[in-house]
Amino acid sequence: MKKIYYLSTCDTCKRIINDLNLPDDFKLQDIRTEPITEQQIETMRALSESYESLFSKRARLYKELNLKDKSLSDNDYKNYILEHYTFLKRPVILFNNQIFIGNSKKTVEAVKQAIHEQ
Repeated sequence: MKKIYYLSTCDTCKRIINDLNLPDDFKLQDIRTEPITEQQIETMRALSESYESLFSKRARLYKELNLKDKSLSDNDYKNYILEHYTFLKRPVILFNNQIFIGNSKKTVEAVKQAIHEQ
């Protein structure tokens, strides 16, 4: 699978996608206009260590809902991500049974290496 879950209004996501110089067979899914399905998040979870690893604690709603003061289960993280796109740590890149989550330099470099080493 070659897919990127991103937000089209996010400048960081757009910059990363441009920097990756993606092959034509990559599918892009704007999570604002095409929400994540339960099956998609299950696929992401199978490749990552937890729903929490997919969850963005930088989201404005995270602070507004005082979630940092609550004890959240892995299932809670899943439900929040499915409920509102802002809770997905972006971008999420699926490539040949590997998952790359977020926009850290280390993650972006690992994606570039994985995609272009073939």
